[in-house]
Amino acid sequence: MGGPVWREFGADDLPALTGLARACLAVDGGLPLFGRTPLVRARLLQGRTRGAWADGGLVAAVGVGTGRAPATATGLVHPAWRGRGLGGALLDWAGEQAGHAGLLLTTETWNAGAEELFAARGYRRTFLEWVLRHDLDALPQVAVPQGVTVEPATLGPELFATYRASFADRPGFVEPAAEEWLGDLREEFRPELTLVARGPDGAAVGFVTVLDDWIDQVGVVPGWRGRRVGAYLVGRVLRGLADARVDAAWLCVNDDNPAAGLYRRLGFRDVGRRARYRHD
Repeated sequence: MGGPVWREFGADDLPALTGLARACLAVDGGLPLFGRTPLVRARLLQGRTRGAWADGGLVAAVGVGTGRAPATATGLVHPAWRGRGLGGALLDWAGEQAGHAGLLLTTETWNAGAEELFAARGYRRTFLEWVLRHDLDALPQVAVPQGVTVEPATLGPELFATYRASFADRPGFVEPAAEEWLGDLREEFRPELTLVARGPDGAAVGFVTVLDDWIDQVGVVPGWRGRRVGAYLVGRVLRGLADARVDAAWLCVNDDNPAAGLYRRLGFRDVGRRARYRHD
């Protein structure tokens, strides 16, 4: 193999960037949406770019956004080209572009070698999330919690208020603007499977949002936790996706979220991780 040739990349290189992302996902696992052009564009076609080509193919790439502090970056090295210093070269270049702003790295396909490299260069991990998949070939049976009814949710103030009540007591929770949170749901949400659970008095006690084949968020208000409301909502969604002939359901869950155990008991399996790292 010849040595890599380094150059800036742009929109014309999106097919090569997407192919590189898919090669990394195939080995490392991670967020499957990263194998599609929209997320590749968002992560890698940032303001400043640098890629390495060898034998006619893209083998490493990084995009750096410098419009805010800290600067942001995502980089990839093809599995066949790891262990040759390309990752370190990308990281050094990204740090130079960030300057004194600091750098926040996002990885949608995690591997232990990258983690070791980041730690050796002084980066600290600030976020780690599991990517889980349910193949829908064996569906869990979850009984309806006593006193609970479920109905399709309306994308409006009640759903946002239920989300806020469900997550406000979590460490590090930062409340988004209602319109921002609801706006993120509107593009691909499944109205028939985005659900709200109600208690005997009609008040909302839990919710689940579904985007395409993704279980986006599941929450239960504090007074109703431990009564299998979340499990029942997820079970309803899995059955609905299976009825719609979807191949698999996906979700992401934070590494320190106790709900990860619930999802695995419902039949989800680990297919990778995604993470963020910070250097000030």
